[in-house]
Amino acid sequence: VFDDIIRVNLKGTFLVIREASRYILQSGQPMPEGGAAIVNVASIFGKSGQENAAAYCASKGGIVALTKSAAQELAPHGIRCNAVLPGWTETPMTVTAPGEMRAEAIASTPLKRTAQPREIAEAIKFLCLPNASSFITGAALEVTGGWRM
Repeated sequence: VFDDIIRVNLKGTFLVIREASRYILQSGQPMPEGGAAIVNVASIFGKSGQENAAAYCASKGGIVALTKSAAQELAPHGIRCNAVLPGWTETPMTVTAPGEMRAEAIASTPLKRTAQPREIAEAIKFLCLPNASSFITGAALEVTGGWRM
């Protein structure tokens, strides 16, 4: 299971970065003002860890490190690379979590709620907008409501 999670989450992200950057560079289109953007999705667990989730946490932490390395490599080409680190978000994956786990997460979140998927999408959109984020690269943007800070 460990290898499968690493393969999907970490290697999958590596392959997307590789292919996206190749496509951007080989498109023949002029680089837009503010550069192009690649945004990866990691998780706050990539920074904090979680009991019984070593593979998941390692894969998401790896995405953060991979994002920072890619940001350094791609910056000279005008490509910004960042990651979003969602916290507890209302998704099909979290809806199956035990009620006490959800209640504990909400209680320990300063904003006292979970994120909605659109809030994660808005953070990703922000990092893609060159007029808003043209000087942001290598960042790991936590979208957690303060959970696990």
